[in-house]
Amino acid sequence: MKQFLDENFLLSNATAQRLYHAYAKDMPIIDYHNHLPPNEVAEDKNFENITKVWLNGDHYKWRAMRANGVEEAFITGDKSDWEKFRAWAATVPYTLRNPLYHWTHLELQRYFDVKDILNADTAKKVYEETSAKLQTNEFSVRGLLEKMNVKLICTTDDPVDNLAFHQQIKKDMWSVKVVPAFRPDKAMNVDDAGTFNNYLTGLEKAADVSISTYNDYLAALKRRHEYFAANNCSVSDHGLEEIYAEDYTATEIAGIFAKIRSGGALSREENRKFKSAMLVNFAEWDWEKGFVQQYHLGALRNNNSRMLKQLGPDTGWDSVGDFSQAKTLAKFLDRLDRDNKLAKTIIYNLNPADNELFATMIGNFNDGTAVGKIQWGSSWWFLDQKDGMTKQINALSNMGLLSRFIGMLTDSRSFLSFPRHEYFRRLLCNLFGEEIENGELPNDIEWIGKVIQDICFKNAKNYFNWQHIDEQAKAEVKA
Repeated sequence: MKQFLDENFLLSNATAQRLYHAYAKDMPIIDYHNHLPPNEVAEDKNFENITKVWLNGDHYKWRAMRANGVEEAFITGDKSDWEKFRAWAATVPYTLRNPLYHWTHLELQRYFDVKDILNADTAKKVYEETSAKLQTNEFSVRGLLEKMNVKLICTTDDPVDNLAFHQQIKKDMWSVKVVPAFRPDKAMNVDDAGTFNNYLTGLEKAADVSISTYNDYLAALKRRHEYFAANNCSVSDHGLEEIYAEDYTATEIAGIFAKIRSGGALSREENRKFKSAMLVNFAEWDWEKGFVQQYHLGALRNNNSRMLKQLGPDTGWDSVGDFSQAKTLAKFLDRLDRDNKLAKTIIYNLNPADNELFATMIGNFNDGTAVGKIQWGSSWWFLDQKDGMTKQINALSNMGLLSRFIGMLTDSRSFLSFPRHEYFRRLLCNLFGEEIENGELPNDIEWIGKVIQDICFKNAKNYFNWQHIDEQAKAEVKA
């Protein structure tokens, strides 16, 4: 019987173990999509205790605690940090076979060298030991990232953000690169006229322009896009239920903008046409600037209206959606490709029923102008677990080129989430190892080891053109 979470965790045979330990384990990390707060990186924050860094904002854990019958006061409410941690610790034994069980103990081991199994009995010891370490310089925000051999993180930033914290981090000449991503979801969300117009007030201030017409609006947003580009941004991101690809005219969109700018509610058709137009504009600007554009599709958000009103968005009331993705996604990408304005693109699905759809969609628009120009992104959110990642890797292997895949990301708000890269790498090595031992792949360890290193780090470095990243520290292939 193997020991829980030992050095060969998830590695079922000797070849998988060799691939992981000799080729994957020490590769640096590029985390090209996350929701880490840049202000905390700029300040090099030390967290007061493990609750602050581990539980605050983590709706994965919140959902598990609610399912375990924990009252909201111990999750997002006014209970003390210790009481919240104790409630989480008491929940952990009930998360068996949920990825949270693996992640929890991986994070305790990798960051804090804590090998206790977390439960109600060990909670006090773990809380005190980890919280004490978090007070030291080694466990500041920057220390935590360095500990995981992170070389670059790409945050998620609204067009109205002044990027002052990114500028401060760059000025510090820190070894880890922190770059912004242009995320204009609020700038195209016209579901509510009041919310949209309030957002435009902030956009006017950020762009230093007055917005009365649709052309004013586009000019303001493009100015912000150019500002991001001037501040080391080369990535955009969109979080959408689905791609919008309605036919429209410029005159129609100008009229729709005038209607909502005056406080009028849009019809469903007007709403979809406006969003379609904005996606095309954003995509064309990305192409002009050489950005990589990302589309996270398929989340059904804020399903519990009572709790949305009480706690706000991003608090754990979202699920997988069942939107029809194929035709509109193909139409949108085809429009850009037809006009020769299709930038490097990463598409992510949240519904696993869409795996083969997305795996084959990327092949429609890979035109040989760049290696892996159109990527099917890593399993995310509800799918970034053993089963979800394995299915994504297998579908991509069957219908595309896994060897050109740009690998894993955290998509996280927590500085303790980076062992997810290790989790992915172990699964990847195990799949290759099993097929080598079964005679399905040649026993060419040197070549397959290179492919694994590419997927873990080098493909992303080349795809995003982040050539300035130092990969020498721990990336040498061992003989």
